[in-house]
Amino acid sequence: MSHVFPRHCHSTQPVAVGGDGCFLIDADGKRYFDGSGGAAVSCLGHSNTRVTEAIKTQVDQLAFAHTGFFTSEPAEELADLLIKHAPGDLDRVYFVSGGSEAVESAIKLARQYHLENGEPQRRHLIARRQSYHGNTLGALAAGGNAWRRAQFSPLLTEVSHIAPCYEYAERAEDETLFDYGQRAAQELEDEILRLGADSVMAFIAEPVVGATLGAVPPVEGYYQRIREICDTYGVLLILDEVMCGMGRTGHLFACDAEGVAPDILCIAKGLGAGYQPIGAMLCTGEIYGRIADGTGFFQHGHTYLGHPVAAAAGLAVVREILENDLVAQVRARGVYLETQLRRRFAQHPHVGNIRGRGLFWGMEFVADRDSKRPFDPGLGIAGRLKKAAFANGLICYPMPGTRDGRHGDHVMLAPPFISSEAELDGALDSLEHAIVDVVDSAA
Repeated sequence: MSHVFPRHCHSTQPVAVGGDGCFLIDADGKRYFDGSGGAAVSCLGHSNTRVTEAIKTQVDQLAFAHTGFFTSEPAEELADLLIKHAPGDLDRVYFVSGGSEAVESAIKLARQYHLENGEPQRRHLIARRQSYHGNTLGALAAGGNAWRRAQFSPLLTEVSHIAPCYEYAERAEDETLFDYGQRAAQELEDEILRLGADSVMAFIAEPVVGATLGAVPPVEGYYQRIREICDTYGVLLILDEVMCGMGRTGHLFACDAEGVAPDILCIAKGLGAGYQPIGAMLCTGEIYGRIADGTGFFQHGHTYLGHPVAAAAGLAVVREILENDLVAQVRARGVYLETQLRRRFAQHPHVGNIRGRGLFWGMEFVADRDSKRPFDPGLGIAGRLKKAAFANGLICYPMPGTRDGRHGDHVMLAPPFISSEAELDGALDSLEHAIVDVVDSAA
């Protein structure tokens, strides 16, 4: 009997014993193509020797030094490398152990910045419906995933949630893409004015929405307007690139595609590529300077901040991405993946929408394409699709509740950057079989 507390108490999972490139191998020798990179984590696959050697070397040299007493060489080098390529005025890096910690740090930094800037009345955070920002209480409060929030709602701080930029489901038939984006962005200004023009501390959003909506990019002009609104009212813009960043969408930083830069940016997942748990919060020099010239102390912290082994892994991962021009490979493979997805599924009677960027793609399933009506939640499309794909040797990321936390189903693909075209074809073969078994039969 296992003493591990699993994610779901009523499921029995195979034991993973090995990794080979884009594949995971269980104890029976079965190979699974990691078509979702776990949760958009394993961007370099599962057997990158450069990263594993960097980890071994660092463990031999220095396993741990608490950041209350020391910094470390890999943390300093990784921070320098990230800032060298970071957008806008981002200038400082705060290393954590994952995405939820990065978001918690960002929210708390936003509050402390305004306190030290002489504006203690700035206390409100605005986020978006159908977003996901993590599972710790602060991050969960910021997120708009209704299903994840529901049972913990009495414990969550109050956060305003405006509309996402989700044109497939929320754009009017007579509305241009640009006009729709401006209308969606206008909700931010409206909410700021409702709360009080000088009472909002920050707005947080994912540049490309991940798990909850299924790889939904913004329409052109949306983030430019968001940036303008934030600047007008002194609101900090926090961009959560935990899932969509670090090359996943065809740019090292996903916001580069929008031509905007945030005040605070969160990364994780692809930063460590699964080889070590690591995340980071990046902030502008102006924000850092306000703390440095004030109390000098960010009142926050975790035991494993800037862990030397995790930082060494992250440094090796980022070097691997940059030196092998894997971001360009993501764009090229992304074009191929999009083409094949549309060739196979664009005319499927129950595929309502195909969307994404780079190697980050989602398909939304509907009972009726013309009306965009979702399947009955009771059919459990997403959960059954995950099981069917897994049985066919494909790890993918289906989720229910796409529209409102209950209705709607999508599947997300986020394969390793090193995936070959042949491997992507094999993954889509497996996905197609799963869709026939689950979606077609449900109709």
